[in-house]
Amino acid sequence: MSPPKRTIEASAASQIAELAAQSRRVTSYDVALVAGVSQSAVSRCFKPGASVSKTTFARVMKAAALLDYVPNAAARSLITRRTNMVAVLITNRANLYYPELLTELSKQLTPHGKRVLLFPLASESEAARVLGDLWQFQVDGVIAAAHLPATAVAEFKRHRVPLVVFNRLLEDHSVHTVSCDHRAAGRMLAARLAAAGHRQFGIISGSKDSVVAIARQQGVAEQLAELGLPAPLVVTGEFDYHSGATGLKTLIARHGGIPDAIICANDVMAIGCLDCARHELGISVPGQLSVAGLDAVEPSNWLSYNLTTLHQPMAQMAAAAAQQICRLIERPELAADRQLFDAQFIEGATARLQAPATAPGAPFSLPQPLAIM
Repeated sequence: MSPPKRTIEASAASQIAELAAQSRRVTSYDVALVAGVSQSAVSRCFKPGASVSKTTFARVMKAAALLDYVPNAAARSLITRRTNMVAVLITNRANLYYPELLTELSKQLTPHGKRVLLFPLASESEAARVLGDLWQFQVDGVIAAAHLPATAVAEFKRHRVPLVVFNRLLEDHSVHTVSCDHRAAGRMLAARLAAAGHRQFGIISGSKDSVVAIARQQGVAEQLAELGLPAPLVVTGEFDYHSGATGLKTLIARHGGIPDAIICANDVMAIGCLDCARHELGISVPGQLSVAGLDAVEPSNWLSYNLTTLHQPMAQMAAAAAQQICRLIERPELAADRQLFDAQFIEGATARLQAPATAPGAPFSLPQPLAIM
């Protein structure tokens, strides 16, 4: 008569004693021994989407729990030749939508067994300088929310690292891209404000190396030109609160008075512009001046601001970027896919959006000059 078969609990207790005697960590080999399955079966149980029977999965999970086993990502990467890490390059200027973007990326990548490795950048121009770090970490793919020069794109191709450019449009159409249509967004804001009677526009743009700010500025200028309106006065900022206030004062000084509307390259500068207008210069918003931003970050919705702005569908864009990079990791030969998303107009309460009640053909009066102290 053959001896009774040991239970998983008994096998685990024996294996734990052996591990202690040998002073070594538990491995997938130990789990397989206790569960009575192959090592490959253990590996499949810890790989999302892998084919494994319910009975085998239950035995392996029970054995792993009894042994306090945690899969070794480094060891697994040696076998699969993948780190299961997706690098995300993002500039500090995007920090207000960091949480939404990174949360959505993690949410979409986790079911594929991928994790986010964050590379924060002080400016767009830093992106090319971190490539060496990317190659050292041997990431499976990269989502770059920063502008990449042609030389950097060529490096990705040379190293065979899948790349998805996020919320920027490169001239190289062979690069996989997910982006809001920033030029169309600028045109939308200009058209809505012009339809409400605004004629003299100012723009507080972003830094000179920001392709997003440039595209938005170009959209505004193109729309105004098509409507036969004067070209907007433009000042540059750094996407921060202080730039909004400084930009407003500079525009008023250059214009010789209060312009009809100021469009800011992001909401943070729009909030700085708004606070300066109301609390420092005593300008009525939107009575004397309309202020609009872009991005619809959370503070723009606060009751004290209720900013007129444009909302980028960040969750949908992040989901699309995650799906693209996962497809590319599995099938790097896929043809480039460029997905553009439309911004949504948020009326808010900082811009006049009703057409003025003037007779057809009546001249539009310019605001009176305002002295800046």
